[in-house]
This record gives sequence, structure tokens and C-alpha cells, in this order.
Amino acid sequence: MADLNKSIQEFERGRAQLGAIESQIQAITLQSQVAEEALKELKDTKEKKVYKAVGNILILSDTKKVEKELSDQKETLDLRLKTVKKQEEATLDKLNKLKAEIEATQKEMQKGAPAKQ
Repeated sequence: MADLNKSIQEFERGRAQLGAIESQIQAITLQSQVAEEALKELKDTKEKKVYKAVGNILILSDTKKVEKELSDQKETLDLRLKTVKKQEEATLDKLNKLKAEIEATQKEMQKGAPAKQ
């Protein structure tokens, strides 16, 4: 019985962790999409200088430099996304194993329980 409660608690912690991971995936995906849109706009512009946000101010900067920075940022975000998705897969796998273990334990307990009259 103690093992069952421990497994259930671990399963609940895993579900909470999975929720946090899914939130990270959404945030990283959104950042990557924004970076990609900005890169498209930079490639389409004929301007030599563009404004970029630095904190609460806008600074005039070389277009090619900003494009390189955005490209590097997008590459980093895509790598983070890949890593977090692997973490999500591992957590899901762990949760599925725990679920099967909990269900098996519950079935065993039901078999061993005396019949109610």
C-alpha cells in the first residue's frame, strides 16, 4: 500500500512537471516564430540600418548585424526546443510506466481483497 501511494505521488509530480515542460515548449515555439518573422522582414528590406529593441529603447543598427544576431538566436531557440521536447518524451514515458505500475498494483489489491456481501 505504501508503494502504491509513493507511485501515485510520483505520478502526480510527473504530471506537474509535464505541464511545466509543455509551457516551456509553447514559450520557446512562440519566440522562435517571432524570430523567424523578424528574419523574413530583414531579408526583404532594402534598408542598410534598422532599429532593434535593447531593453526599453530602440537602437539604430546595421541590418546584416541584426540579421546575424536573430539567426543565432533562432538557432539557439530551435536547439532548446529540441532538448525540451526530448525531456517531454522522457517524462511521458516515465508517466506511462508509472500508470501501468499503479494499475497493476490496484488489480492485484482487488484480487486479494475479500468479496463484499
